[in-house]
Amino acid sequence: MNVIEVEGLSKTFKFYRKPQGLSASLKNLWRRQIEYKEAVKDVSFSIEQGQVVAFLGSNGAGKTTTMKMLSGILHPTQGKIKVLGHTPSEREERFKKRFSILMGQKHQLWPDLPAIDSFTLCQRIYEIPTSLYKQRLARLSEVLSVSHLLDIQVRRLSLGERMKMELIAALLHGPELLFLDEPTIGLDFLSQRAVMRFLQQLVKEDNLTILLTSHNMADISALCERVLVIQNGQLIFDDGIASLQNSLGGLRRIHIESETPLHSDLLRRYGKVINNDIHRAELEVADGAANQVLQQLLNEIMIKDIRVSAPPLEDSLERLYSHQGQVA
Repeated sequence: MNVIEVEGLSKTFKFYRKPQGLSASLKNLWRRQIEYKEAVKDVSFSIEQGQVVAFLGSNGAGKTTTMKMLSGILHPTQGKIKVLGHTPSEREERFKKRFSILMGQKHQLWPDLPAIDSFTLCQRIYEIPTSLYKQRLARLSEVLSVSHLLDIQVRRLSLGERMKMELIAALLHGPELLFLDEPTIGLDFLSQRAVMRFLQQLVKEDNLTILLTSHNMADISALCERVLVIQNGQLIFDDGIASLQNSLGGLRRIHIESETPLHSDLLRRYGKVINNDIHRAELEVADGAANQVLQQLLNEIMIKDIRVSAPPLEDSLERLYSHQGQVA
């Protein structure tokens, strides 16, 4: 069953350009210089129930605009959208109770009130039965380890604690679909891991469908099974993470730890030297040549430890963006 179905989705924004100076301001009163920006161009995809999908792209690529159209915040210029069987732009009450959207740079909790007061307001807005509300609140606050912070003013909490409270508010009504726009932005490493573990547990236990945007590749690798990549408003990739890492040539990273010093001149015979720290080095080689290079290294160098991995996800994205720019 498809939770999200998008066909030929486009969004164009109109804006005005004003040159500097008083005379330009006066001219603008009668004749404005109108320009148009295509933020999203003919995007089509579908997402099944229970999938966790990463929506990636550089700043200004169209990620947040697409997510806002999927949640009904923005109306599309062209195209068709079905989310949970509803048209988001119609903003039906039944639809709004079935999903939730959380943006890392925008907050829904009142900063001067304890989080519990905002949660009670959410209960009234979403008409959650009291017994179910208490059950969900107890479960969510316990899993996120914030039960002892519910009666403290939100502005008194740390950034990580506030984000956990925002997550609870987004999940109290039991949504079937969760939109996450940079949910771990600004969080420290431990807070990021806590949020990701919590989301993994939700997906496993509640069959929650998630569409996630993030610049943190660790978030993507830990949580997502599929990647959508948008660039200049156009969808340029839709497949699994492994396929993204193998795209555009298929490379492998060989990590070496040696009992003797490793010289870059020697290592260049086997592949591209990514880094070399005397007894530790990292090489990048073509996927098809990895086994042969491994055998040569084992025969010619006193290896203490060696392993092979896919290139980091951010490197694969960088190659994909560069390739797309060359094609364009």
